[in-house]
Amino acid sequence: MANILDIRRRIRSVVNTRQITKAMKVVSAAKLRRAQERALAARPYAQMLTSVLKSLVARAEIYDPETGEVKHPLLAQRPEQNILLIVVTGDKGLAGAFSANITKAASRFLETKAGKNVDIEAIGRKGRDFLRRRYPVAPVQTRSLAETEDSLDEARPEMTERAGPIQITGEHIGALGKLEFPQVEALAESAIARYEREEIDSVYIVFNEFKSVIAQRLIVEQILPIEHIGVPSVRQSDEMTEEEKKKAKEAAISTGVGLRSTENTAEGSSQFGASQVDYIYEQPPEELFRALLPKYVGIQIFRALLESIAAEHAARMSAMDSATSNATDMIDSLTLVMNRARQAKITKEIIEIVSGAAAM
Repeated sequence: MANILDIRRRIRSVVNTRQITKAMKVVSAAKLRRAQERALAARPYAQMLTSVLKSLVARAEIYDPETGEVKHPLLAQRPEQNILLIVVTGDKGLAGAFSANITKAASRFLETKAGKNVDIEAIGRKGRDFLRRRYPVAPVQTRSLAETEDSLDEARPEMTERAGPIQITGEHIGALGKLEFPQVEALAESAIARYEREEIDSVYIVFNEFKSVIAQRLIVEQILPIEHIGVPSVRQSDEMTEEEKKKAKEAAISTGVGLRSTENTAEGSSQFGASQVDYIYEQPPEELFRALLPKYVGIQIFRALLESIAAEHAARMSAMDSATSNATDMIDSLTLVMNRARQAKITKEIIEIVSGAAAM
């Protein structure tokens, strides 16, 4: 049986660990509340932009009457040969299998695109490290989101030759810590420019879609070409298991985090596009449509990053809640072992005293 002193040291170590995990759970809960508020604050603008675009689709000539082809390049569909994949993971660990599940989903998606050229934009340190161990970095100077924002007017470096069928063309570390829309807009403009030059034929994003603490799913969503405005083009989806939902709910209740969904819509905006009123636009509808469609792409990427941030905090909160519960169980188990050891030691000493007295 272990020494009582060693058991006490181990109990103190587990108690200290439990204090850390409990504090991290509270911090993650506070960050989750802020992330939910940001997602809610951004939704009315995104909803109204979507509704305006739906209205413009009904009032503008999207297709050429002679050729039947779409007028805007972001709506043009062509055979996929060159693909841009944006992988959104976390920068830090201790969030359970959050980043691992995203990288697994990205790997499954890449398997479905075998034989095609795929450029990867890795957002998050965990995803970057995973992808770098498996795929080469493109032979061009990669830039972060912040660097891309400050150098929008610079010419994009020319691709020499591919490092492989699947290559990493961008790494964005620390971008999710202080996410701002201008950074995401710069990334969207870069993807749009490449799509319009026909360097890439489609753009996908892998992220954890967050609706509430118990309503999340891991999805691969197509950003370009745009198929239906306001309707996400989901190509791959993995739902939470019932056990994961139960753990997330228990963690949210213990920290006081609400279970409300971020999927609310601004009143009136949802009826804007469906209304039969003939709106008068200051600019021609076609011109407005061409100007707003790139903003719509940027909002889609921004929404994905906001939801991924909230999902990461929710995953970390749930993981730390489970770690705290496991630490408590371990302390109880070690305390029981220590009490048994103390009882065995006392019993042995009594036996030795009685035996000595009987010998005398």
